[in-house]
Amino acid sequence: MPVTMKTARISASARMLHETLICLCVAAAFLAVIPLGAFANTPGTTPGGVSYTAPEDWDVRSEGALTVLAAPADELLVALADVGEAASASDAVLAAWALFDPDADYPVRLETAASPREGWEARVGISYDIPPNDRLAVQALALRRGGSWTVMIVRGSQAAQGRRSAAVSLIQQSLRPAGYERESFAGRTPNALTPERIGLLRDFVAEAMDALDVPGVGLALIDGGEIVWQGGLGVRQLGADDPVTADTRFMIASNTKGMVTLLLATLADEGALEWDQPVTEVYPEFRLGSDETTNATLMRHLVCACTGLPRKDFGFILVEPGAPATETFRQLAETQPTSGFGELFQYNNLLVSAAGYIGGALAYPDMELGAAFDLAMETRVFAPAGMYRSGFDFAEAMQGDWARPHGRNIDGEVVEISNAFNQSIITHRPAGGAWSTPADMARYVQLELSGGLTSEGQRVVSEANLMERRVRNVPTGEDSWYGMGLFDEIAWGVPVVSHGGTLLGYRSNFYLLPEAGIGAVVLTNSDEGAVMLRPFLRRLMEVVYDGEPQAMNDITAAVERMARQSDARRATLTVPGDPAVLDALAAQYHNAETGYITIRDVDGETWLRAGAIEGPVATRNNADGTVSLVTVGAGAIGLEAVIGEQDGVPTLTVRDSQHEYVYRARQ
Repeated sequence: MPVTMKTARISASARMLHETLICLCVAAAFLAVIPLGAFANTPGTTPGGVSYTAPEDWDVRSEGALTVLAAPADELLVALADVGEAASASDAVLAAWALFDPDADYPVRLETAASPREGWEARVGISYDIPPNDRLAVQALALRRGGSWTVMIVRGSQAAQGRRSAAVSLIQQSLRPAGYERESFAGRTPNALTPERIGLLRDFVAEAMDALDVPGVGLALIDGGEIVWQGGLGVRQLGADDPVTADTRFMIASNTKGMVTLLLATLADEGALEWDQPVTEVYPEFRLGSDETTNATLMRHLVCACTGLPRKDFGFILVEPGAPATETFRQLAETQPTSGFGELFQYNNLLVSAAGYIGGALAYPDMELGAAFDLAMETRVFAPAGMYRSGFDFAEAMQGDWARPHGRNIDGEVVEISNAFNQSIITHRPAGGAWSTPADMARYVQLELSGGLTSEGQRVVSEANLMERRVRNVPTGEDSWYGMGLFDEIAWGVPVVSHGGTLLGYRSNFYLLPEAGIGAVVLTNSDEGAVMLRPFLRRLMEVVYDGEPQAMNDITAAVERMARQSDARRATLTVPGDPAVLDALAAQYHNAETGYITIRDVDGETWLRAGAIEGPVATRNNADGTVSLVTVGAGAIGLEAVIGEQDGVPTLTVRDSQHEYVYRARQ
């Protein structure tokens, strides 16, 4: 085995945000537009006949039954091992490690299965118990066809995996057994969404809701320019009887992004901006890290997820809510890309926030940035599109017919949760702060499908600038790309344009099938709603193209997987936290960039507050002897802080994939 394969113990990463690879649901050279086909990904085949795609610039090394794909500088390694026969997925993974790194010894944390897919009769993900301070990302995925197993192992720094998540997804999604032909609906005549077929989609949503304990779903379906169904299933709030309706407001989170780029498109129509114009010509106050990076940033770079700027959500989640819109620009001025422009997909909310505020400033230059943006969206997007119950006003939205957020508590029960956390997005609301309804989202999807026309034939935006938003910039996986606030992919041989949204207790997506003239909107009021979104697209394809029913199998497997993940997480935690650990904590810790972490007693429980995150804490003993504080309030978004010490001062350390925030105790 070459030495380069065996010396990849990169100690730089935090605990993975996802439990298994199956759940992977993201300035040197500056490019204004990366043209289609510019990425030279390379197809390959393992010695066992399994096909894969190597990302551009990755090295491929083979020896015997092992193929290793190495990112530049070996910062991240993906090993593909043709194991052959094995008694179980666990045995197959052990055999793969023996080929890749016989000295590796990572304790298995969890083993979960997904439904059969892409020619594989079994798919099993393995996550490992890695101490947070090791800052290492390690996962395995075991795939079986017949009696033969192939295992994919990923190892590297979490920072590297954060930068290269799209490349890892490309490799994973491209793995197929020898002789398998991909399912494709290309060339089939789409079926109209008749009442019978609409019923099939509604039945799927209802069955998925029941399996996942999702309280309510807003649904809209569009076909041939007409809204063929809009309304709701389930309730707005657990314990109440108020039904979800076509006019129920949900937070749509990052679905806002496509609407922001629609605002920019209207301004491009007016000549107020050009997509390839330097941002500083449009908004001279803009700064991004160094002068070189600032001067090279074009308007399209703000919304293409291709600048190399890393995701930095903790930068606004951990600070006290209520900052003005200018906070977006302050944070960007302190942030540098971690990869070259146009090289990698890195999703960044701050850049889109800046894009929206710049759009507002162009439309209403004499107003405060936030107010200008809100008014620009109302007058140039929402009102012209007929989206009269959409907007950014929390106080107005949280009255009358609105869906409350829900999530699972530490014991696995779905409960209503506070909407306070989601108000952290207000400062950066162009990135994901909009409220909307099934009816309004249906109007938006109509506009996208019609090339910029409302159903009444009124033009809101030119077709040229609407379509410019779908130009493929960077790849996000196999047959998928990011445009400007929109994902573009080829799914089962069919073009799909989409985007999703995630906030605490709200998960949603819209889908366009441009060739069929069909669109769909799914809004949910629960974290668990995330699990039904991709299966819904599959079910939509099955209904439109008479595909083999597979979507519900994905839901069934996900229910089992989530239950195992919840049990595994609960088993690692001491709830309530270890009294000896909690009693030794300081009352307050400080970080110069983000502010304070406060520890206090609430009705006999120890609570932690850090910006928008607040709730009771548990403790976890890590394998390296350290102890973590873990918030255990209901909902999928929380905080882990590792207890430590620097220069004799107690600390709490919080990390995401590419950033570290060290809080020092206040004496």
